[in-house]
Amino acid sequence: MLGFRPLQVAKRKPQYSEVPAYDVEDLDYEKHTSSEDESYNSSATSSPLSSRSSSAAYEPPKRIQRAISRPSVSAYSYKNPRAFTRYFGLAVGSTVLLFMFFLLNQSWASIRSAELGLHKDPPPKPVWESFPFLKRYHGGIRTLVGRGENVPEYPKKEDVDPEMPLQKADEVSPKEKRMEGGNVPDSIPFNPYPDYQSQKYIQEYGPVETCYLDTNETIQLPSMRVYNGVTKGTPENVIGSYDLLGLRKDVCFERFGRLGPYGLGYSKRRGGTGAAMEGDREGSDKVWEQTPEVDFREVKWGAALERCLEKNKGRFEPMPPSLQHKFQTTHAKRSDVATLEAQDPSASKGNGTAREQPKKQHNKLLPRTAVLIRTWSDYEYDDEDIMYLRSLISELSIGSGGEYQVHFLIHVKDDNKQIWAVEEVYQEVLNKSLPAEFAGMGTLWSERQMGLIYGGVEDSMYRDLPVHGAYRSTYMPVTYFAHQHPEFEFFWHWEMDVRYTGHYYHLFKKISEWTDKQPRKGLWERNARFYVPAVHDSWEDFSQMVRVQTEHGTNSKANSWSSHLPPNPHVPEIETQKKEKPVWGPESPADYPDIEIDNAVRPPRSLMEDKYQWGVGEPADLIVLNPLFDPDGTNWILAEDITGYNKTQGLPPRRVAINTSGRLSRRLLETMHREQSIHRHTMFSEMWPASCALHHGLKAVYAPHPVYIDRKWPVQYLAAIFNNGRNGASGGSRLSVFSDDRQHNFLGTTWYYHAGHAPNLWKRWLGYKVDNDGGEQEELAGEGRMCLPAMLLHPVKQVDLIQERLEEEHVTT
Repeated sequence: MLGFRPLQVAKRKPQYSEVPAYDVEDLDYEKHTSSEDESYNSSATSSPLSSRSSSAAYEPPKRIQRAISRPSVSAYSYKNPRAFTRYFGLAVGSTVLLFMFFLLNQSWASIRSAELGLHKDPPPKPVWESFPFLKRYHGGIRTLVGRGENVPEYPKKEDVDPEMPLQKADEVSPKEKRMEGGNVPDSIPFNPYPDYQSQKYIQEYGPVETCYLDTNETIQLPSMRVYNGVTKGTPENVIGSYDLLGLRKDVCFERFGRLGPYGLGYSKRRGGTGAAMEGDREGSDKVWEQTPEVDFREVKWGAALERCLEKNKGRFEPMPPSLQHKFQTTHAKRSDVATLEAQDPSASKGNGTAREQPKKQHNKLLPRTAVLIRTWSDYEYDDEDIMYLRSLISELSIGSGGEYQVHFLIHVKDDNKQIWAVEEVYQEVLNKSLPAEFAGMGTLWSERQMGLIYGGVEDSMYRDLPVHGAYRSTYMPVTYFAHQHPEFEFFWHWEMDVRYTGHYYHLFKKISEWTDKQPRKGLWERNARFYVPAVHDSWEDFSQMVRVQTEHGTNSKANSWSSHLPPNPHVPEIETQKKEKPVWGPESPADYPDIEIDNAVRPPRSLMEDKYQWGVGEPADLIVLNPLFDPDGTNWILAEDITGYNKTQGLPPRRVAINTSGRLSRRLLETMHREQSIHRHTMFSEMWPASCALHHGLKAVYAPHPVYIDRKWPVQYLAAIFNNGRNGASGGSRLSVFSDDRQHNFLGTTWYYHAGHAPNLWKRWLGYKVDNDGGEQEELAGEGRMCLPAMLLHPVKQVDLIQERLEEEHVTT
């Protein structure tokens, strides 16, 4: 065989044996390949390889060893071509899962937000925010005109009837302002008290002894002073009426005439506040022209009030025996003489200076009235608060010969204070709770004390607030105070954030007299509505309109909500949709057979037979300063805060007056006390007195005092908004202005719990800038300081007076 070359074949053998040497990863595969090669060359290649084992040209053992140690990849090894695809698929799958989890989480969050009402689109602005602001509230005393000559900025004829031609307002150009300022008229004294020296008054009520601030009877307060007329263009009140209540509207009050007698406008060195020392002071010296400034650093109002009451005790009904039991009761300070006389009328206290009381020649004895100021033990009194309190005590108590007794009802928020166990602790807390000049005029109370006294009331929580707390049961300490003080016939409940630009005695007296005259017929229905004189015209026309709305119903949109309301056994469906049944006598709750009704409050005749006679001359058991609306069907969030009543047949009939300032009679407070202590009933603070009066047939009256507004509302629209409840009332339907989503309409008024116009007006009236308007420079350059009609303002909080800085003189030795 010519082509056969054994040597060449022999040299090729090691090449086949080297193939498995490349696969260094799989030793088993390497062994299997080597064994196959060995069997393949076992006979043919044994002798040639052995004969050339030492040849330098071919050395198989060395080459095999070199091939095994080389870290190279075998030609038969497997490399996965899908590794990238797997990793990419894993990444995509994870992303999809994460995205699905994110979407699911966002869906849950969206559901929760929808349930909680979060992330809603902002509601549209209220309509009233588009109305222009009124500017003539800030007119100065250099533009005074008579009330009859004034052309008010609001309301004008076109505000009442849009079809009327525009009425031109009085305008004051900047050039005329200083020219008119050359002749500012003199202020005049304001005296709202009866003529105490007249023979007629003395015969009817007895003589009135003058009260002083000191024991030597030399210090008297200067008289309040006012200006005739109003500043040019002053707006009229849009709600309520001066003429109806008998309040004076022909004068205006500026800051020095109103607060100058109580420390405004003179230095701290002379016992004043040190405020209003700069700016427009033209005519302010008239305040102290006849009576000098009072140094209030030496005044003790509690002692002065005690002396005043002692001197005039013959004018009032005798004090009944005291019910005080030290720590078991709240106590107002009472004179020892009065207590002794109450226990033994023949007893008398003799001393060297006391003179025997003359025999009574008058016919009428006045009832005693307490004015309870609500405050708390850690309240920080600033100088503006103190001036407000001085004016209350002076005008109601000192100036009237003791007709009113001002007293502080002080809430001790720390229930751990042992004020009921240790007398020293009680006195220490009491002394720290009031400024020094009001020492001895307060009574402490605590929520824990109310929980013990009215322990029968179910200890419930409503909106996370306890039933015995100051928020839900504001009147619990008042009812207990009244129960322990039978000497008082009436109780004015007043708050620290109320201000009045006029005279407090004038306000309280006129409101009380007007409410006494109100007949019972249609009273609750009139109470439920705002009186807007520009729309409703006279009070008689208003009363007739209310009667028609009640007896015949209206077609207002408010009644369309009636079909969506839950059934109420006190208001049948037919009456809800149309006419109503007027309140006539007690409106007792269902399932309350034990209710105590005084026969004296039952109607003497039927509603149709009564000619507006019943109730005339009867003192009101409750006087409020906002309408008494029906919360049933409204969105007022506290309408169901009712404790202790049987609700199987529905909620009891209720009435609400927002804001707790007002007057309560002893009869009403004793009724509330029995309801809480014996029958274990109570309701939310602003609902409890009115509802209790409704159940027991007591006389409750809303006094429509003047309320102002800061914008140019169309008056018809305003009347429709504020009386947008069922059948033209302020409550009774979802559209009520007292529903939570509609209370924003009160923001521009002067009297509501969150009114914004009230504090702004008060601060501007004091001469300070508000929203970069006003201030002393504007007053000096313009019309002078503001002069406002008498108006109630609420709320007014934290007024920081700008005061003089006293430089302390250090004496060096």
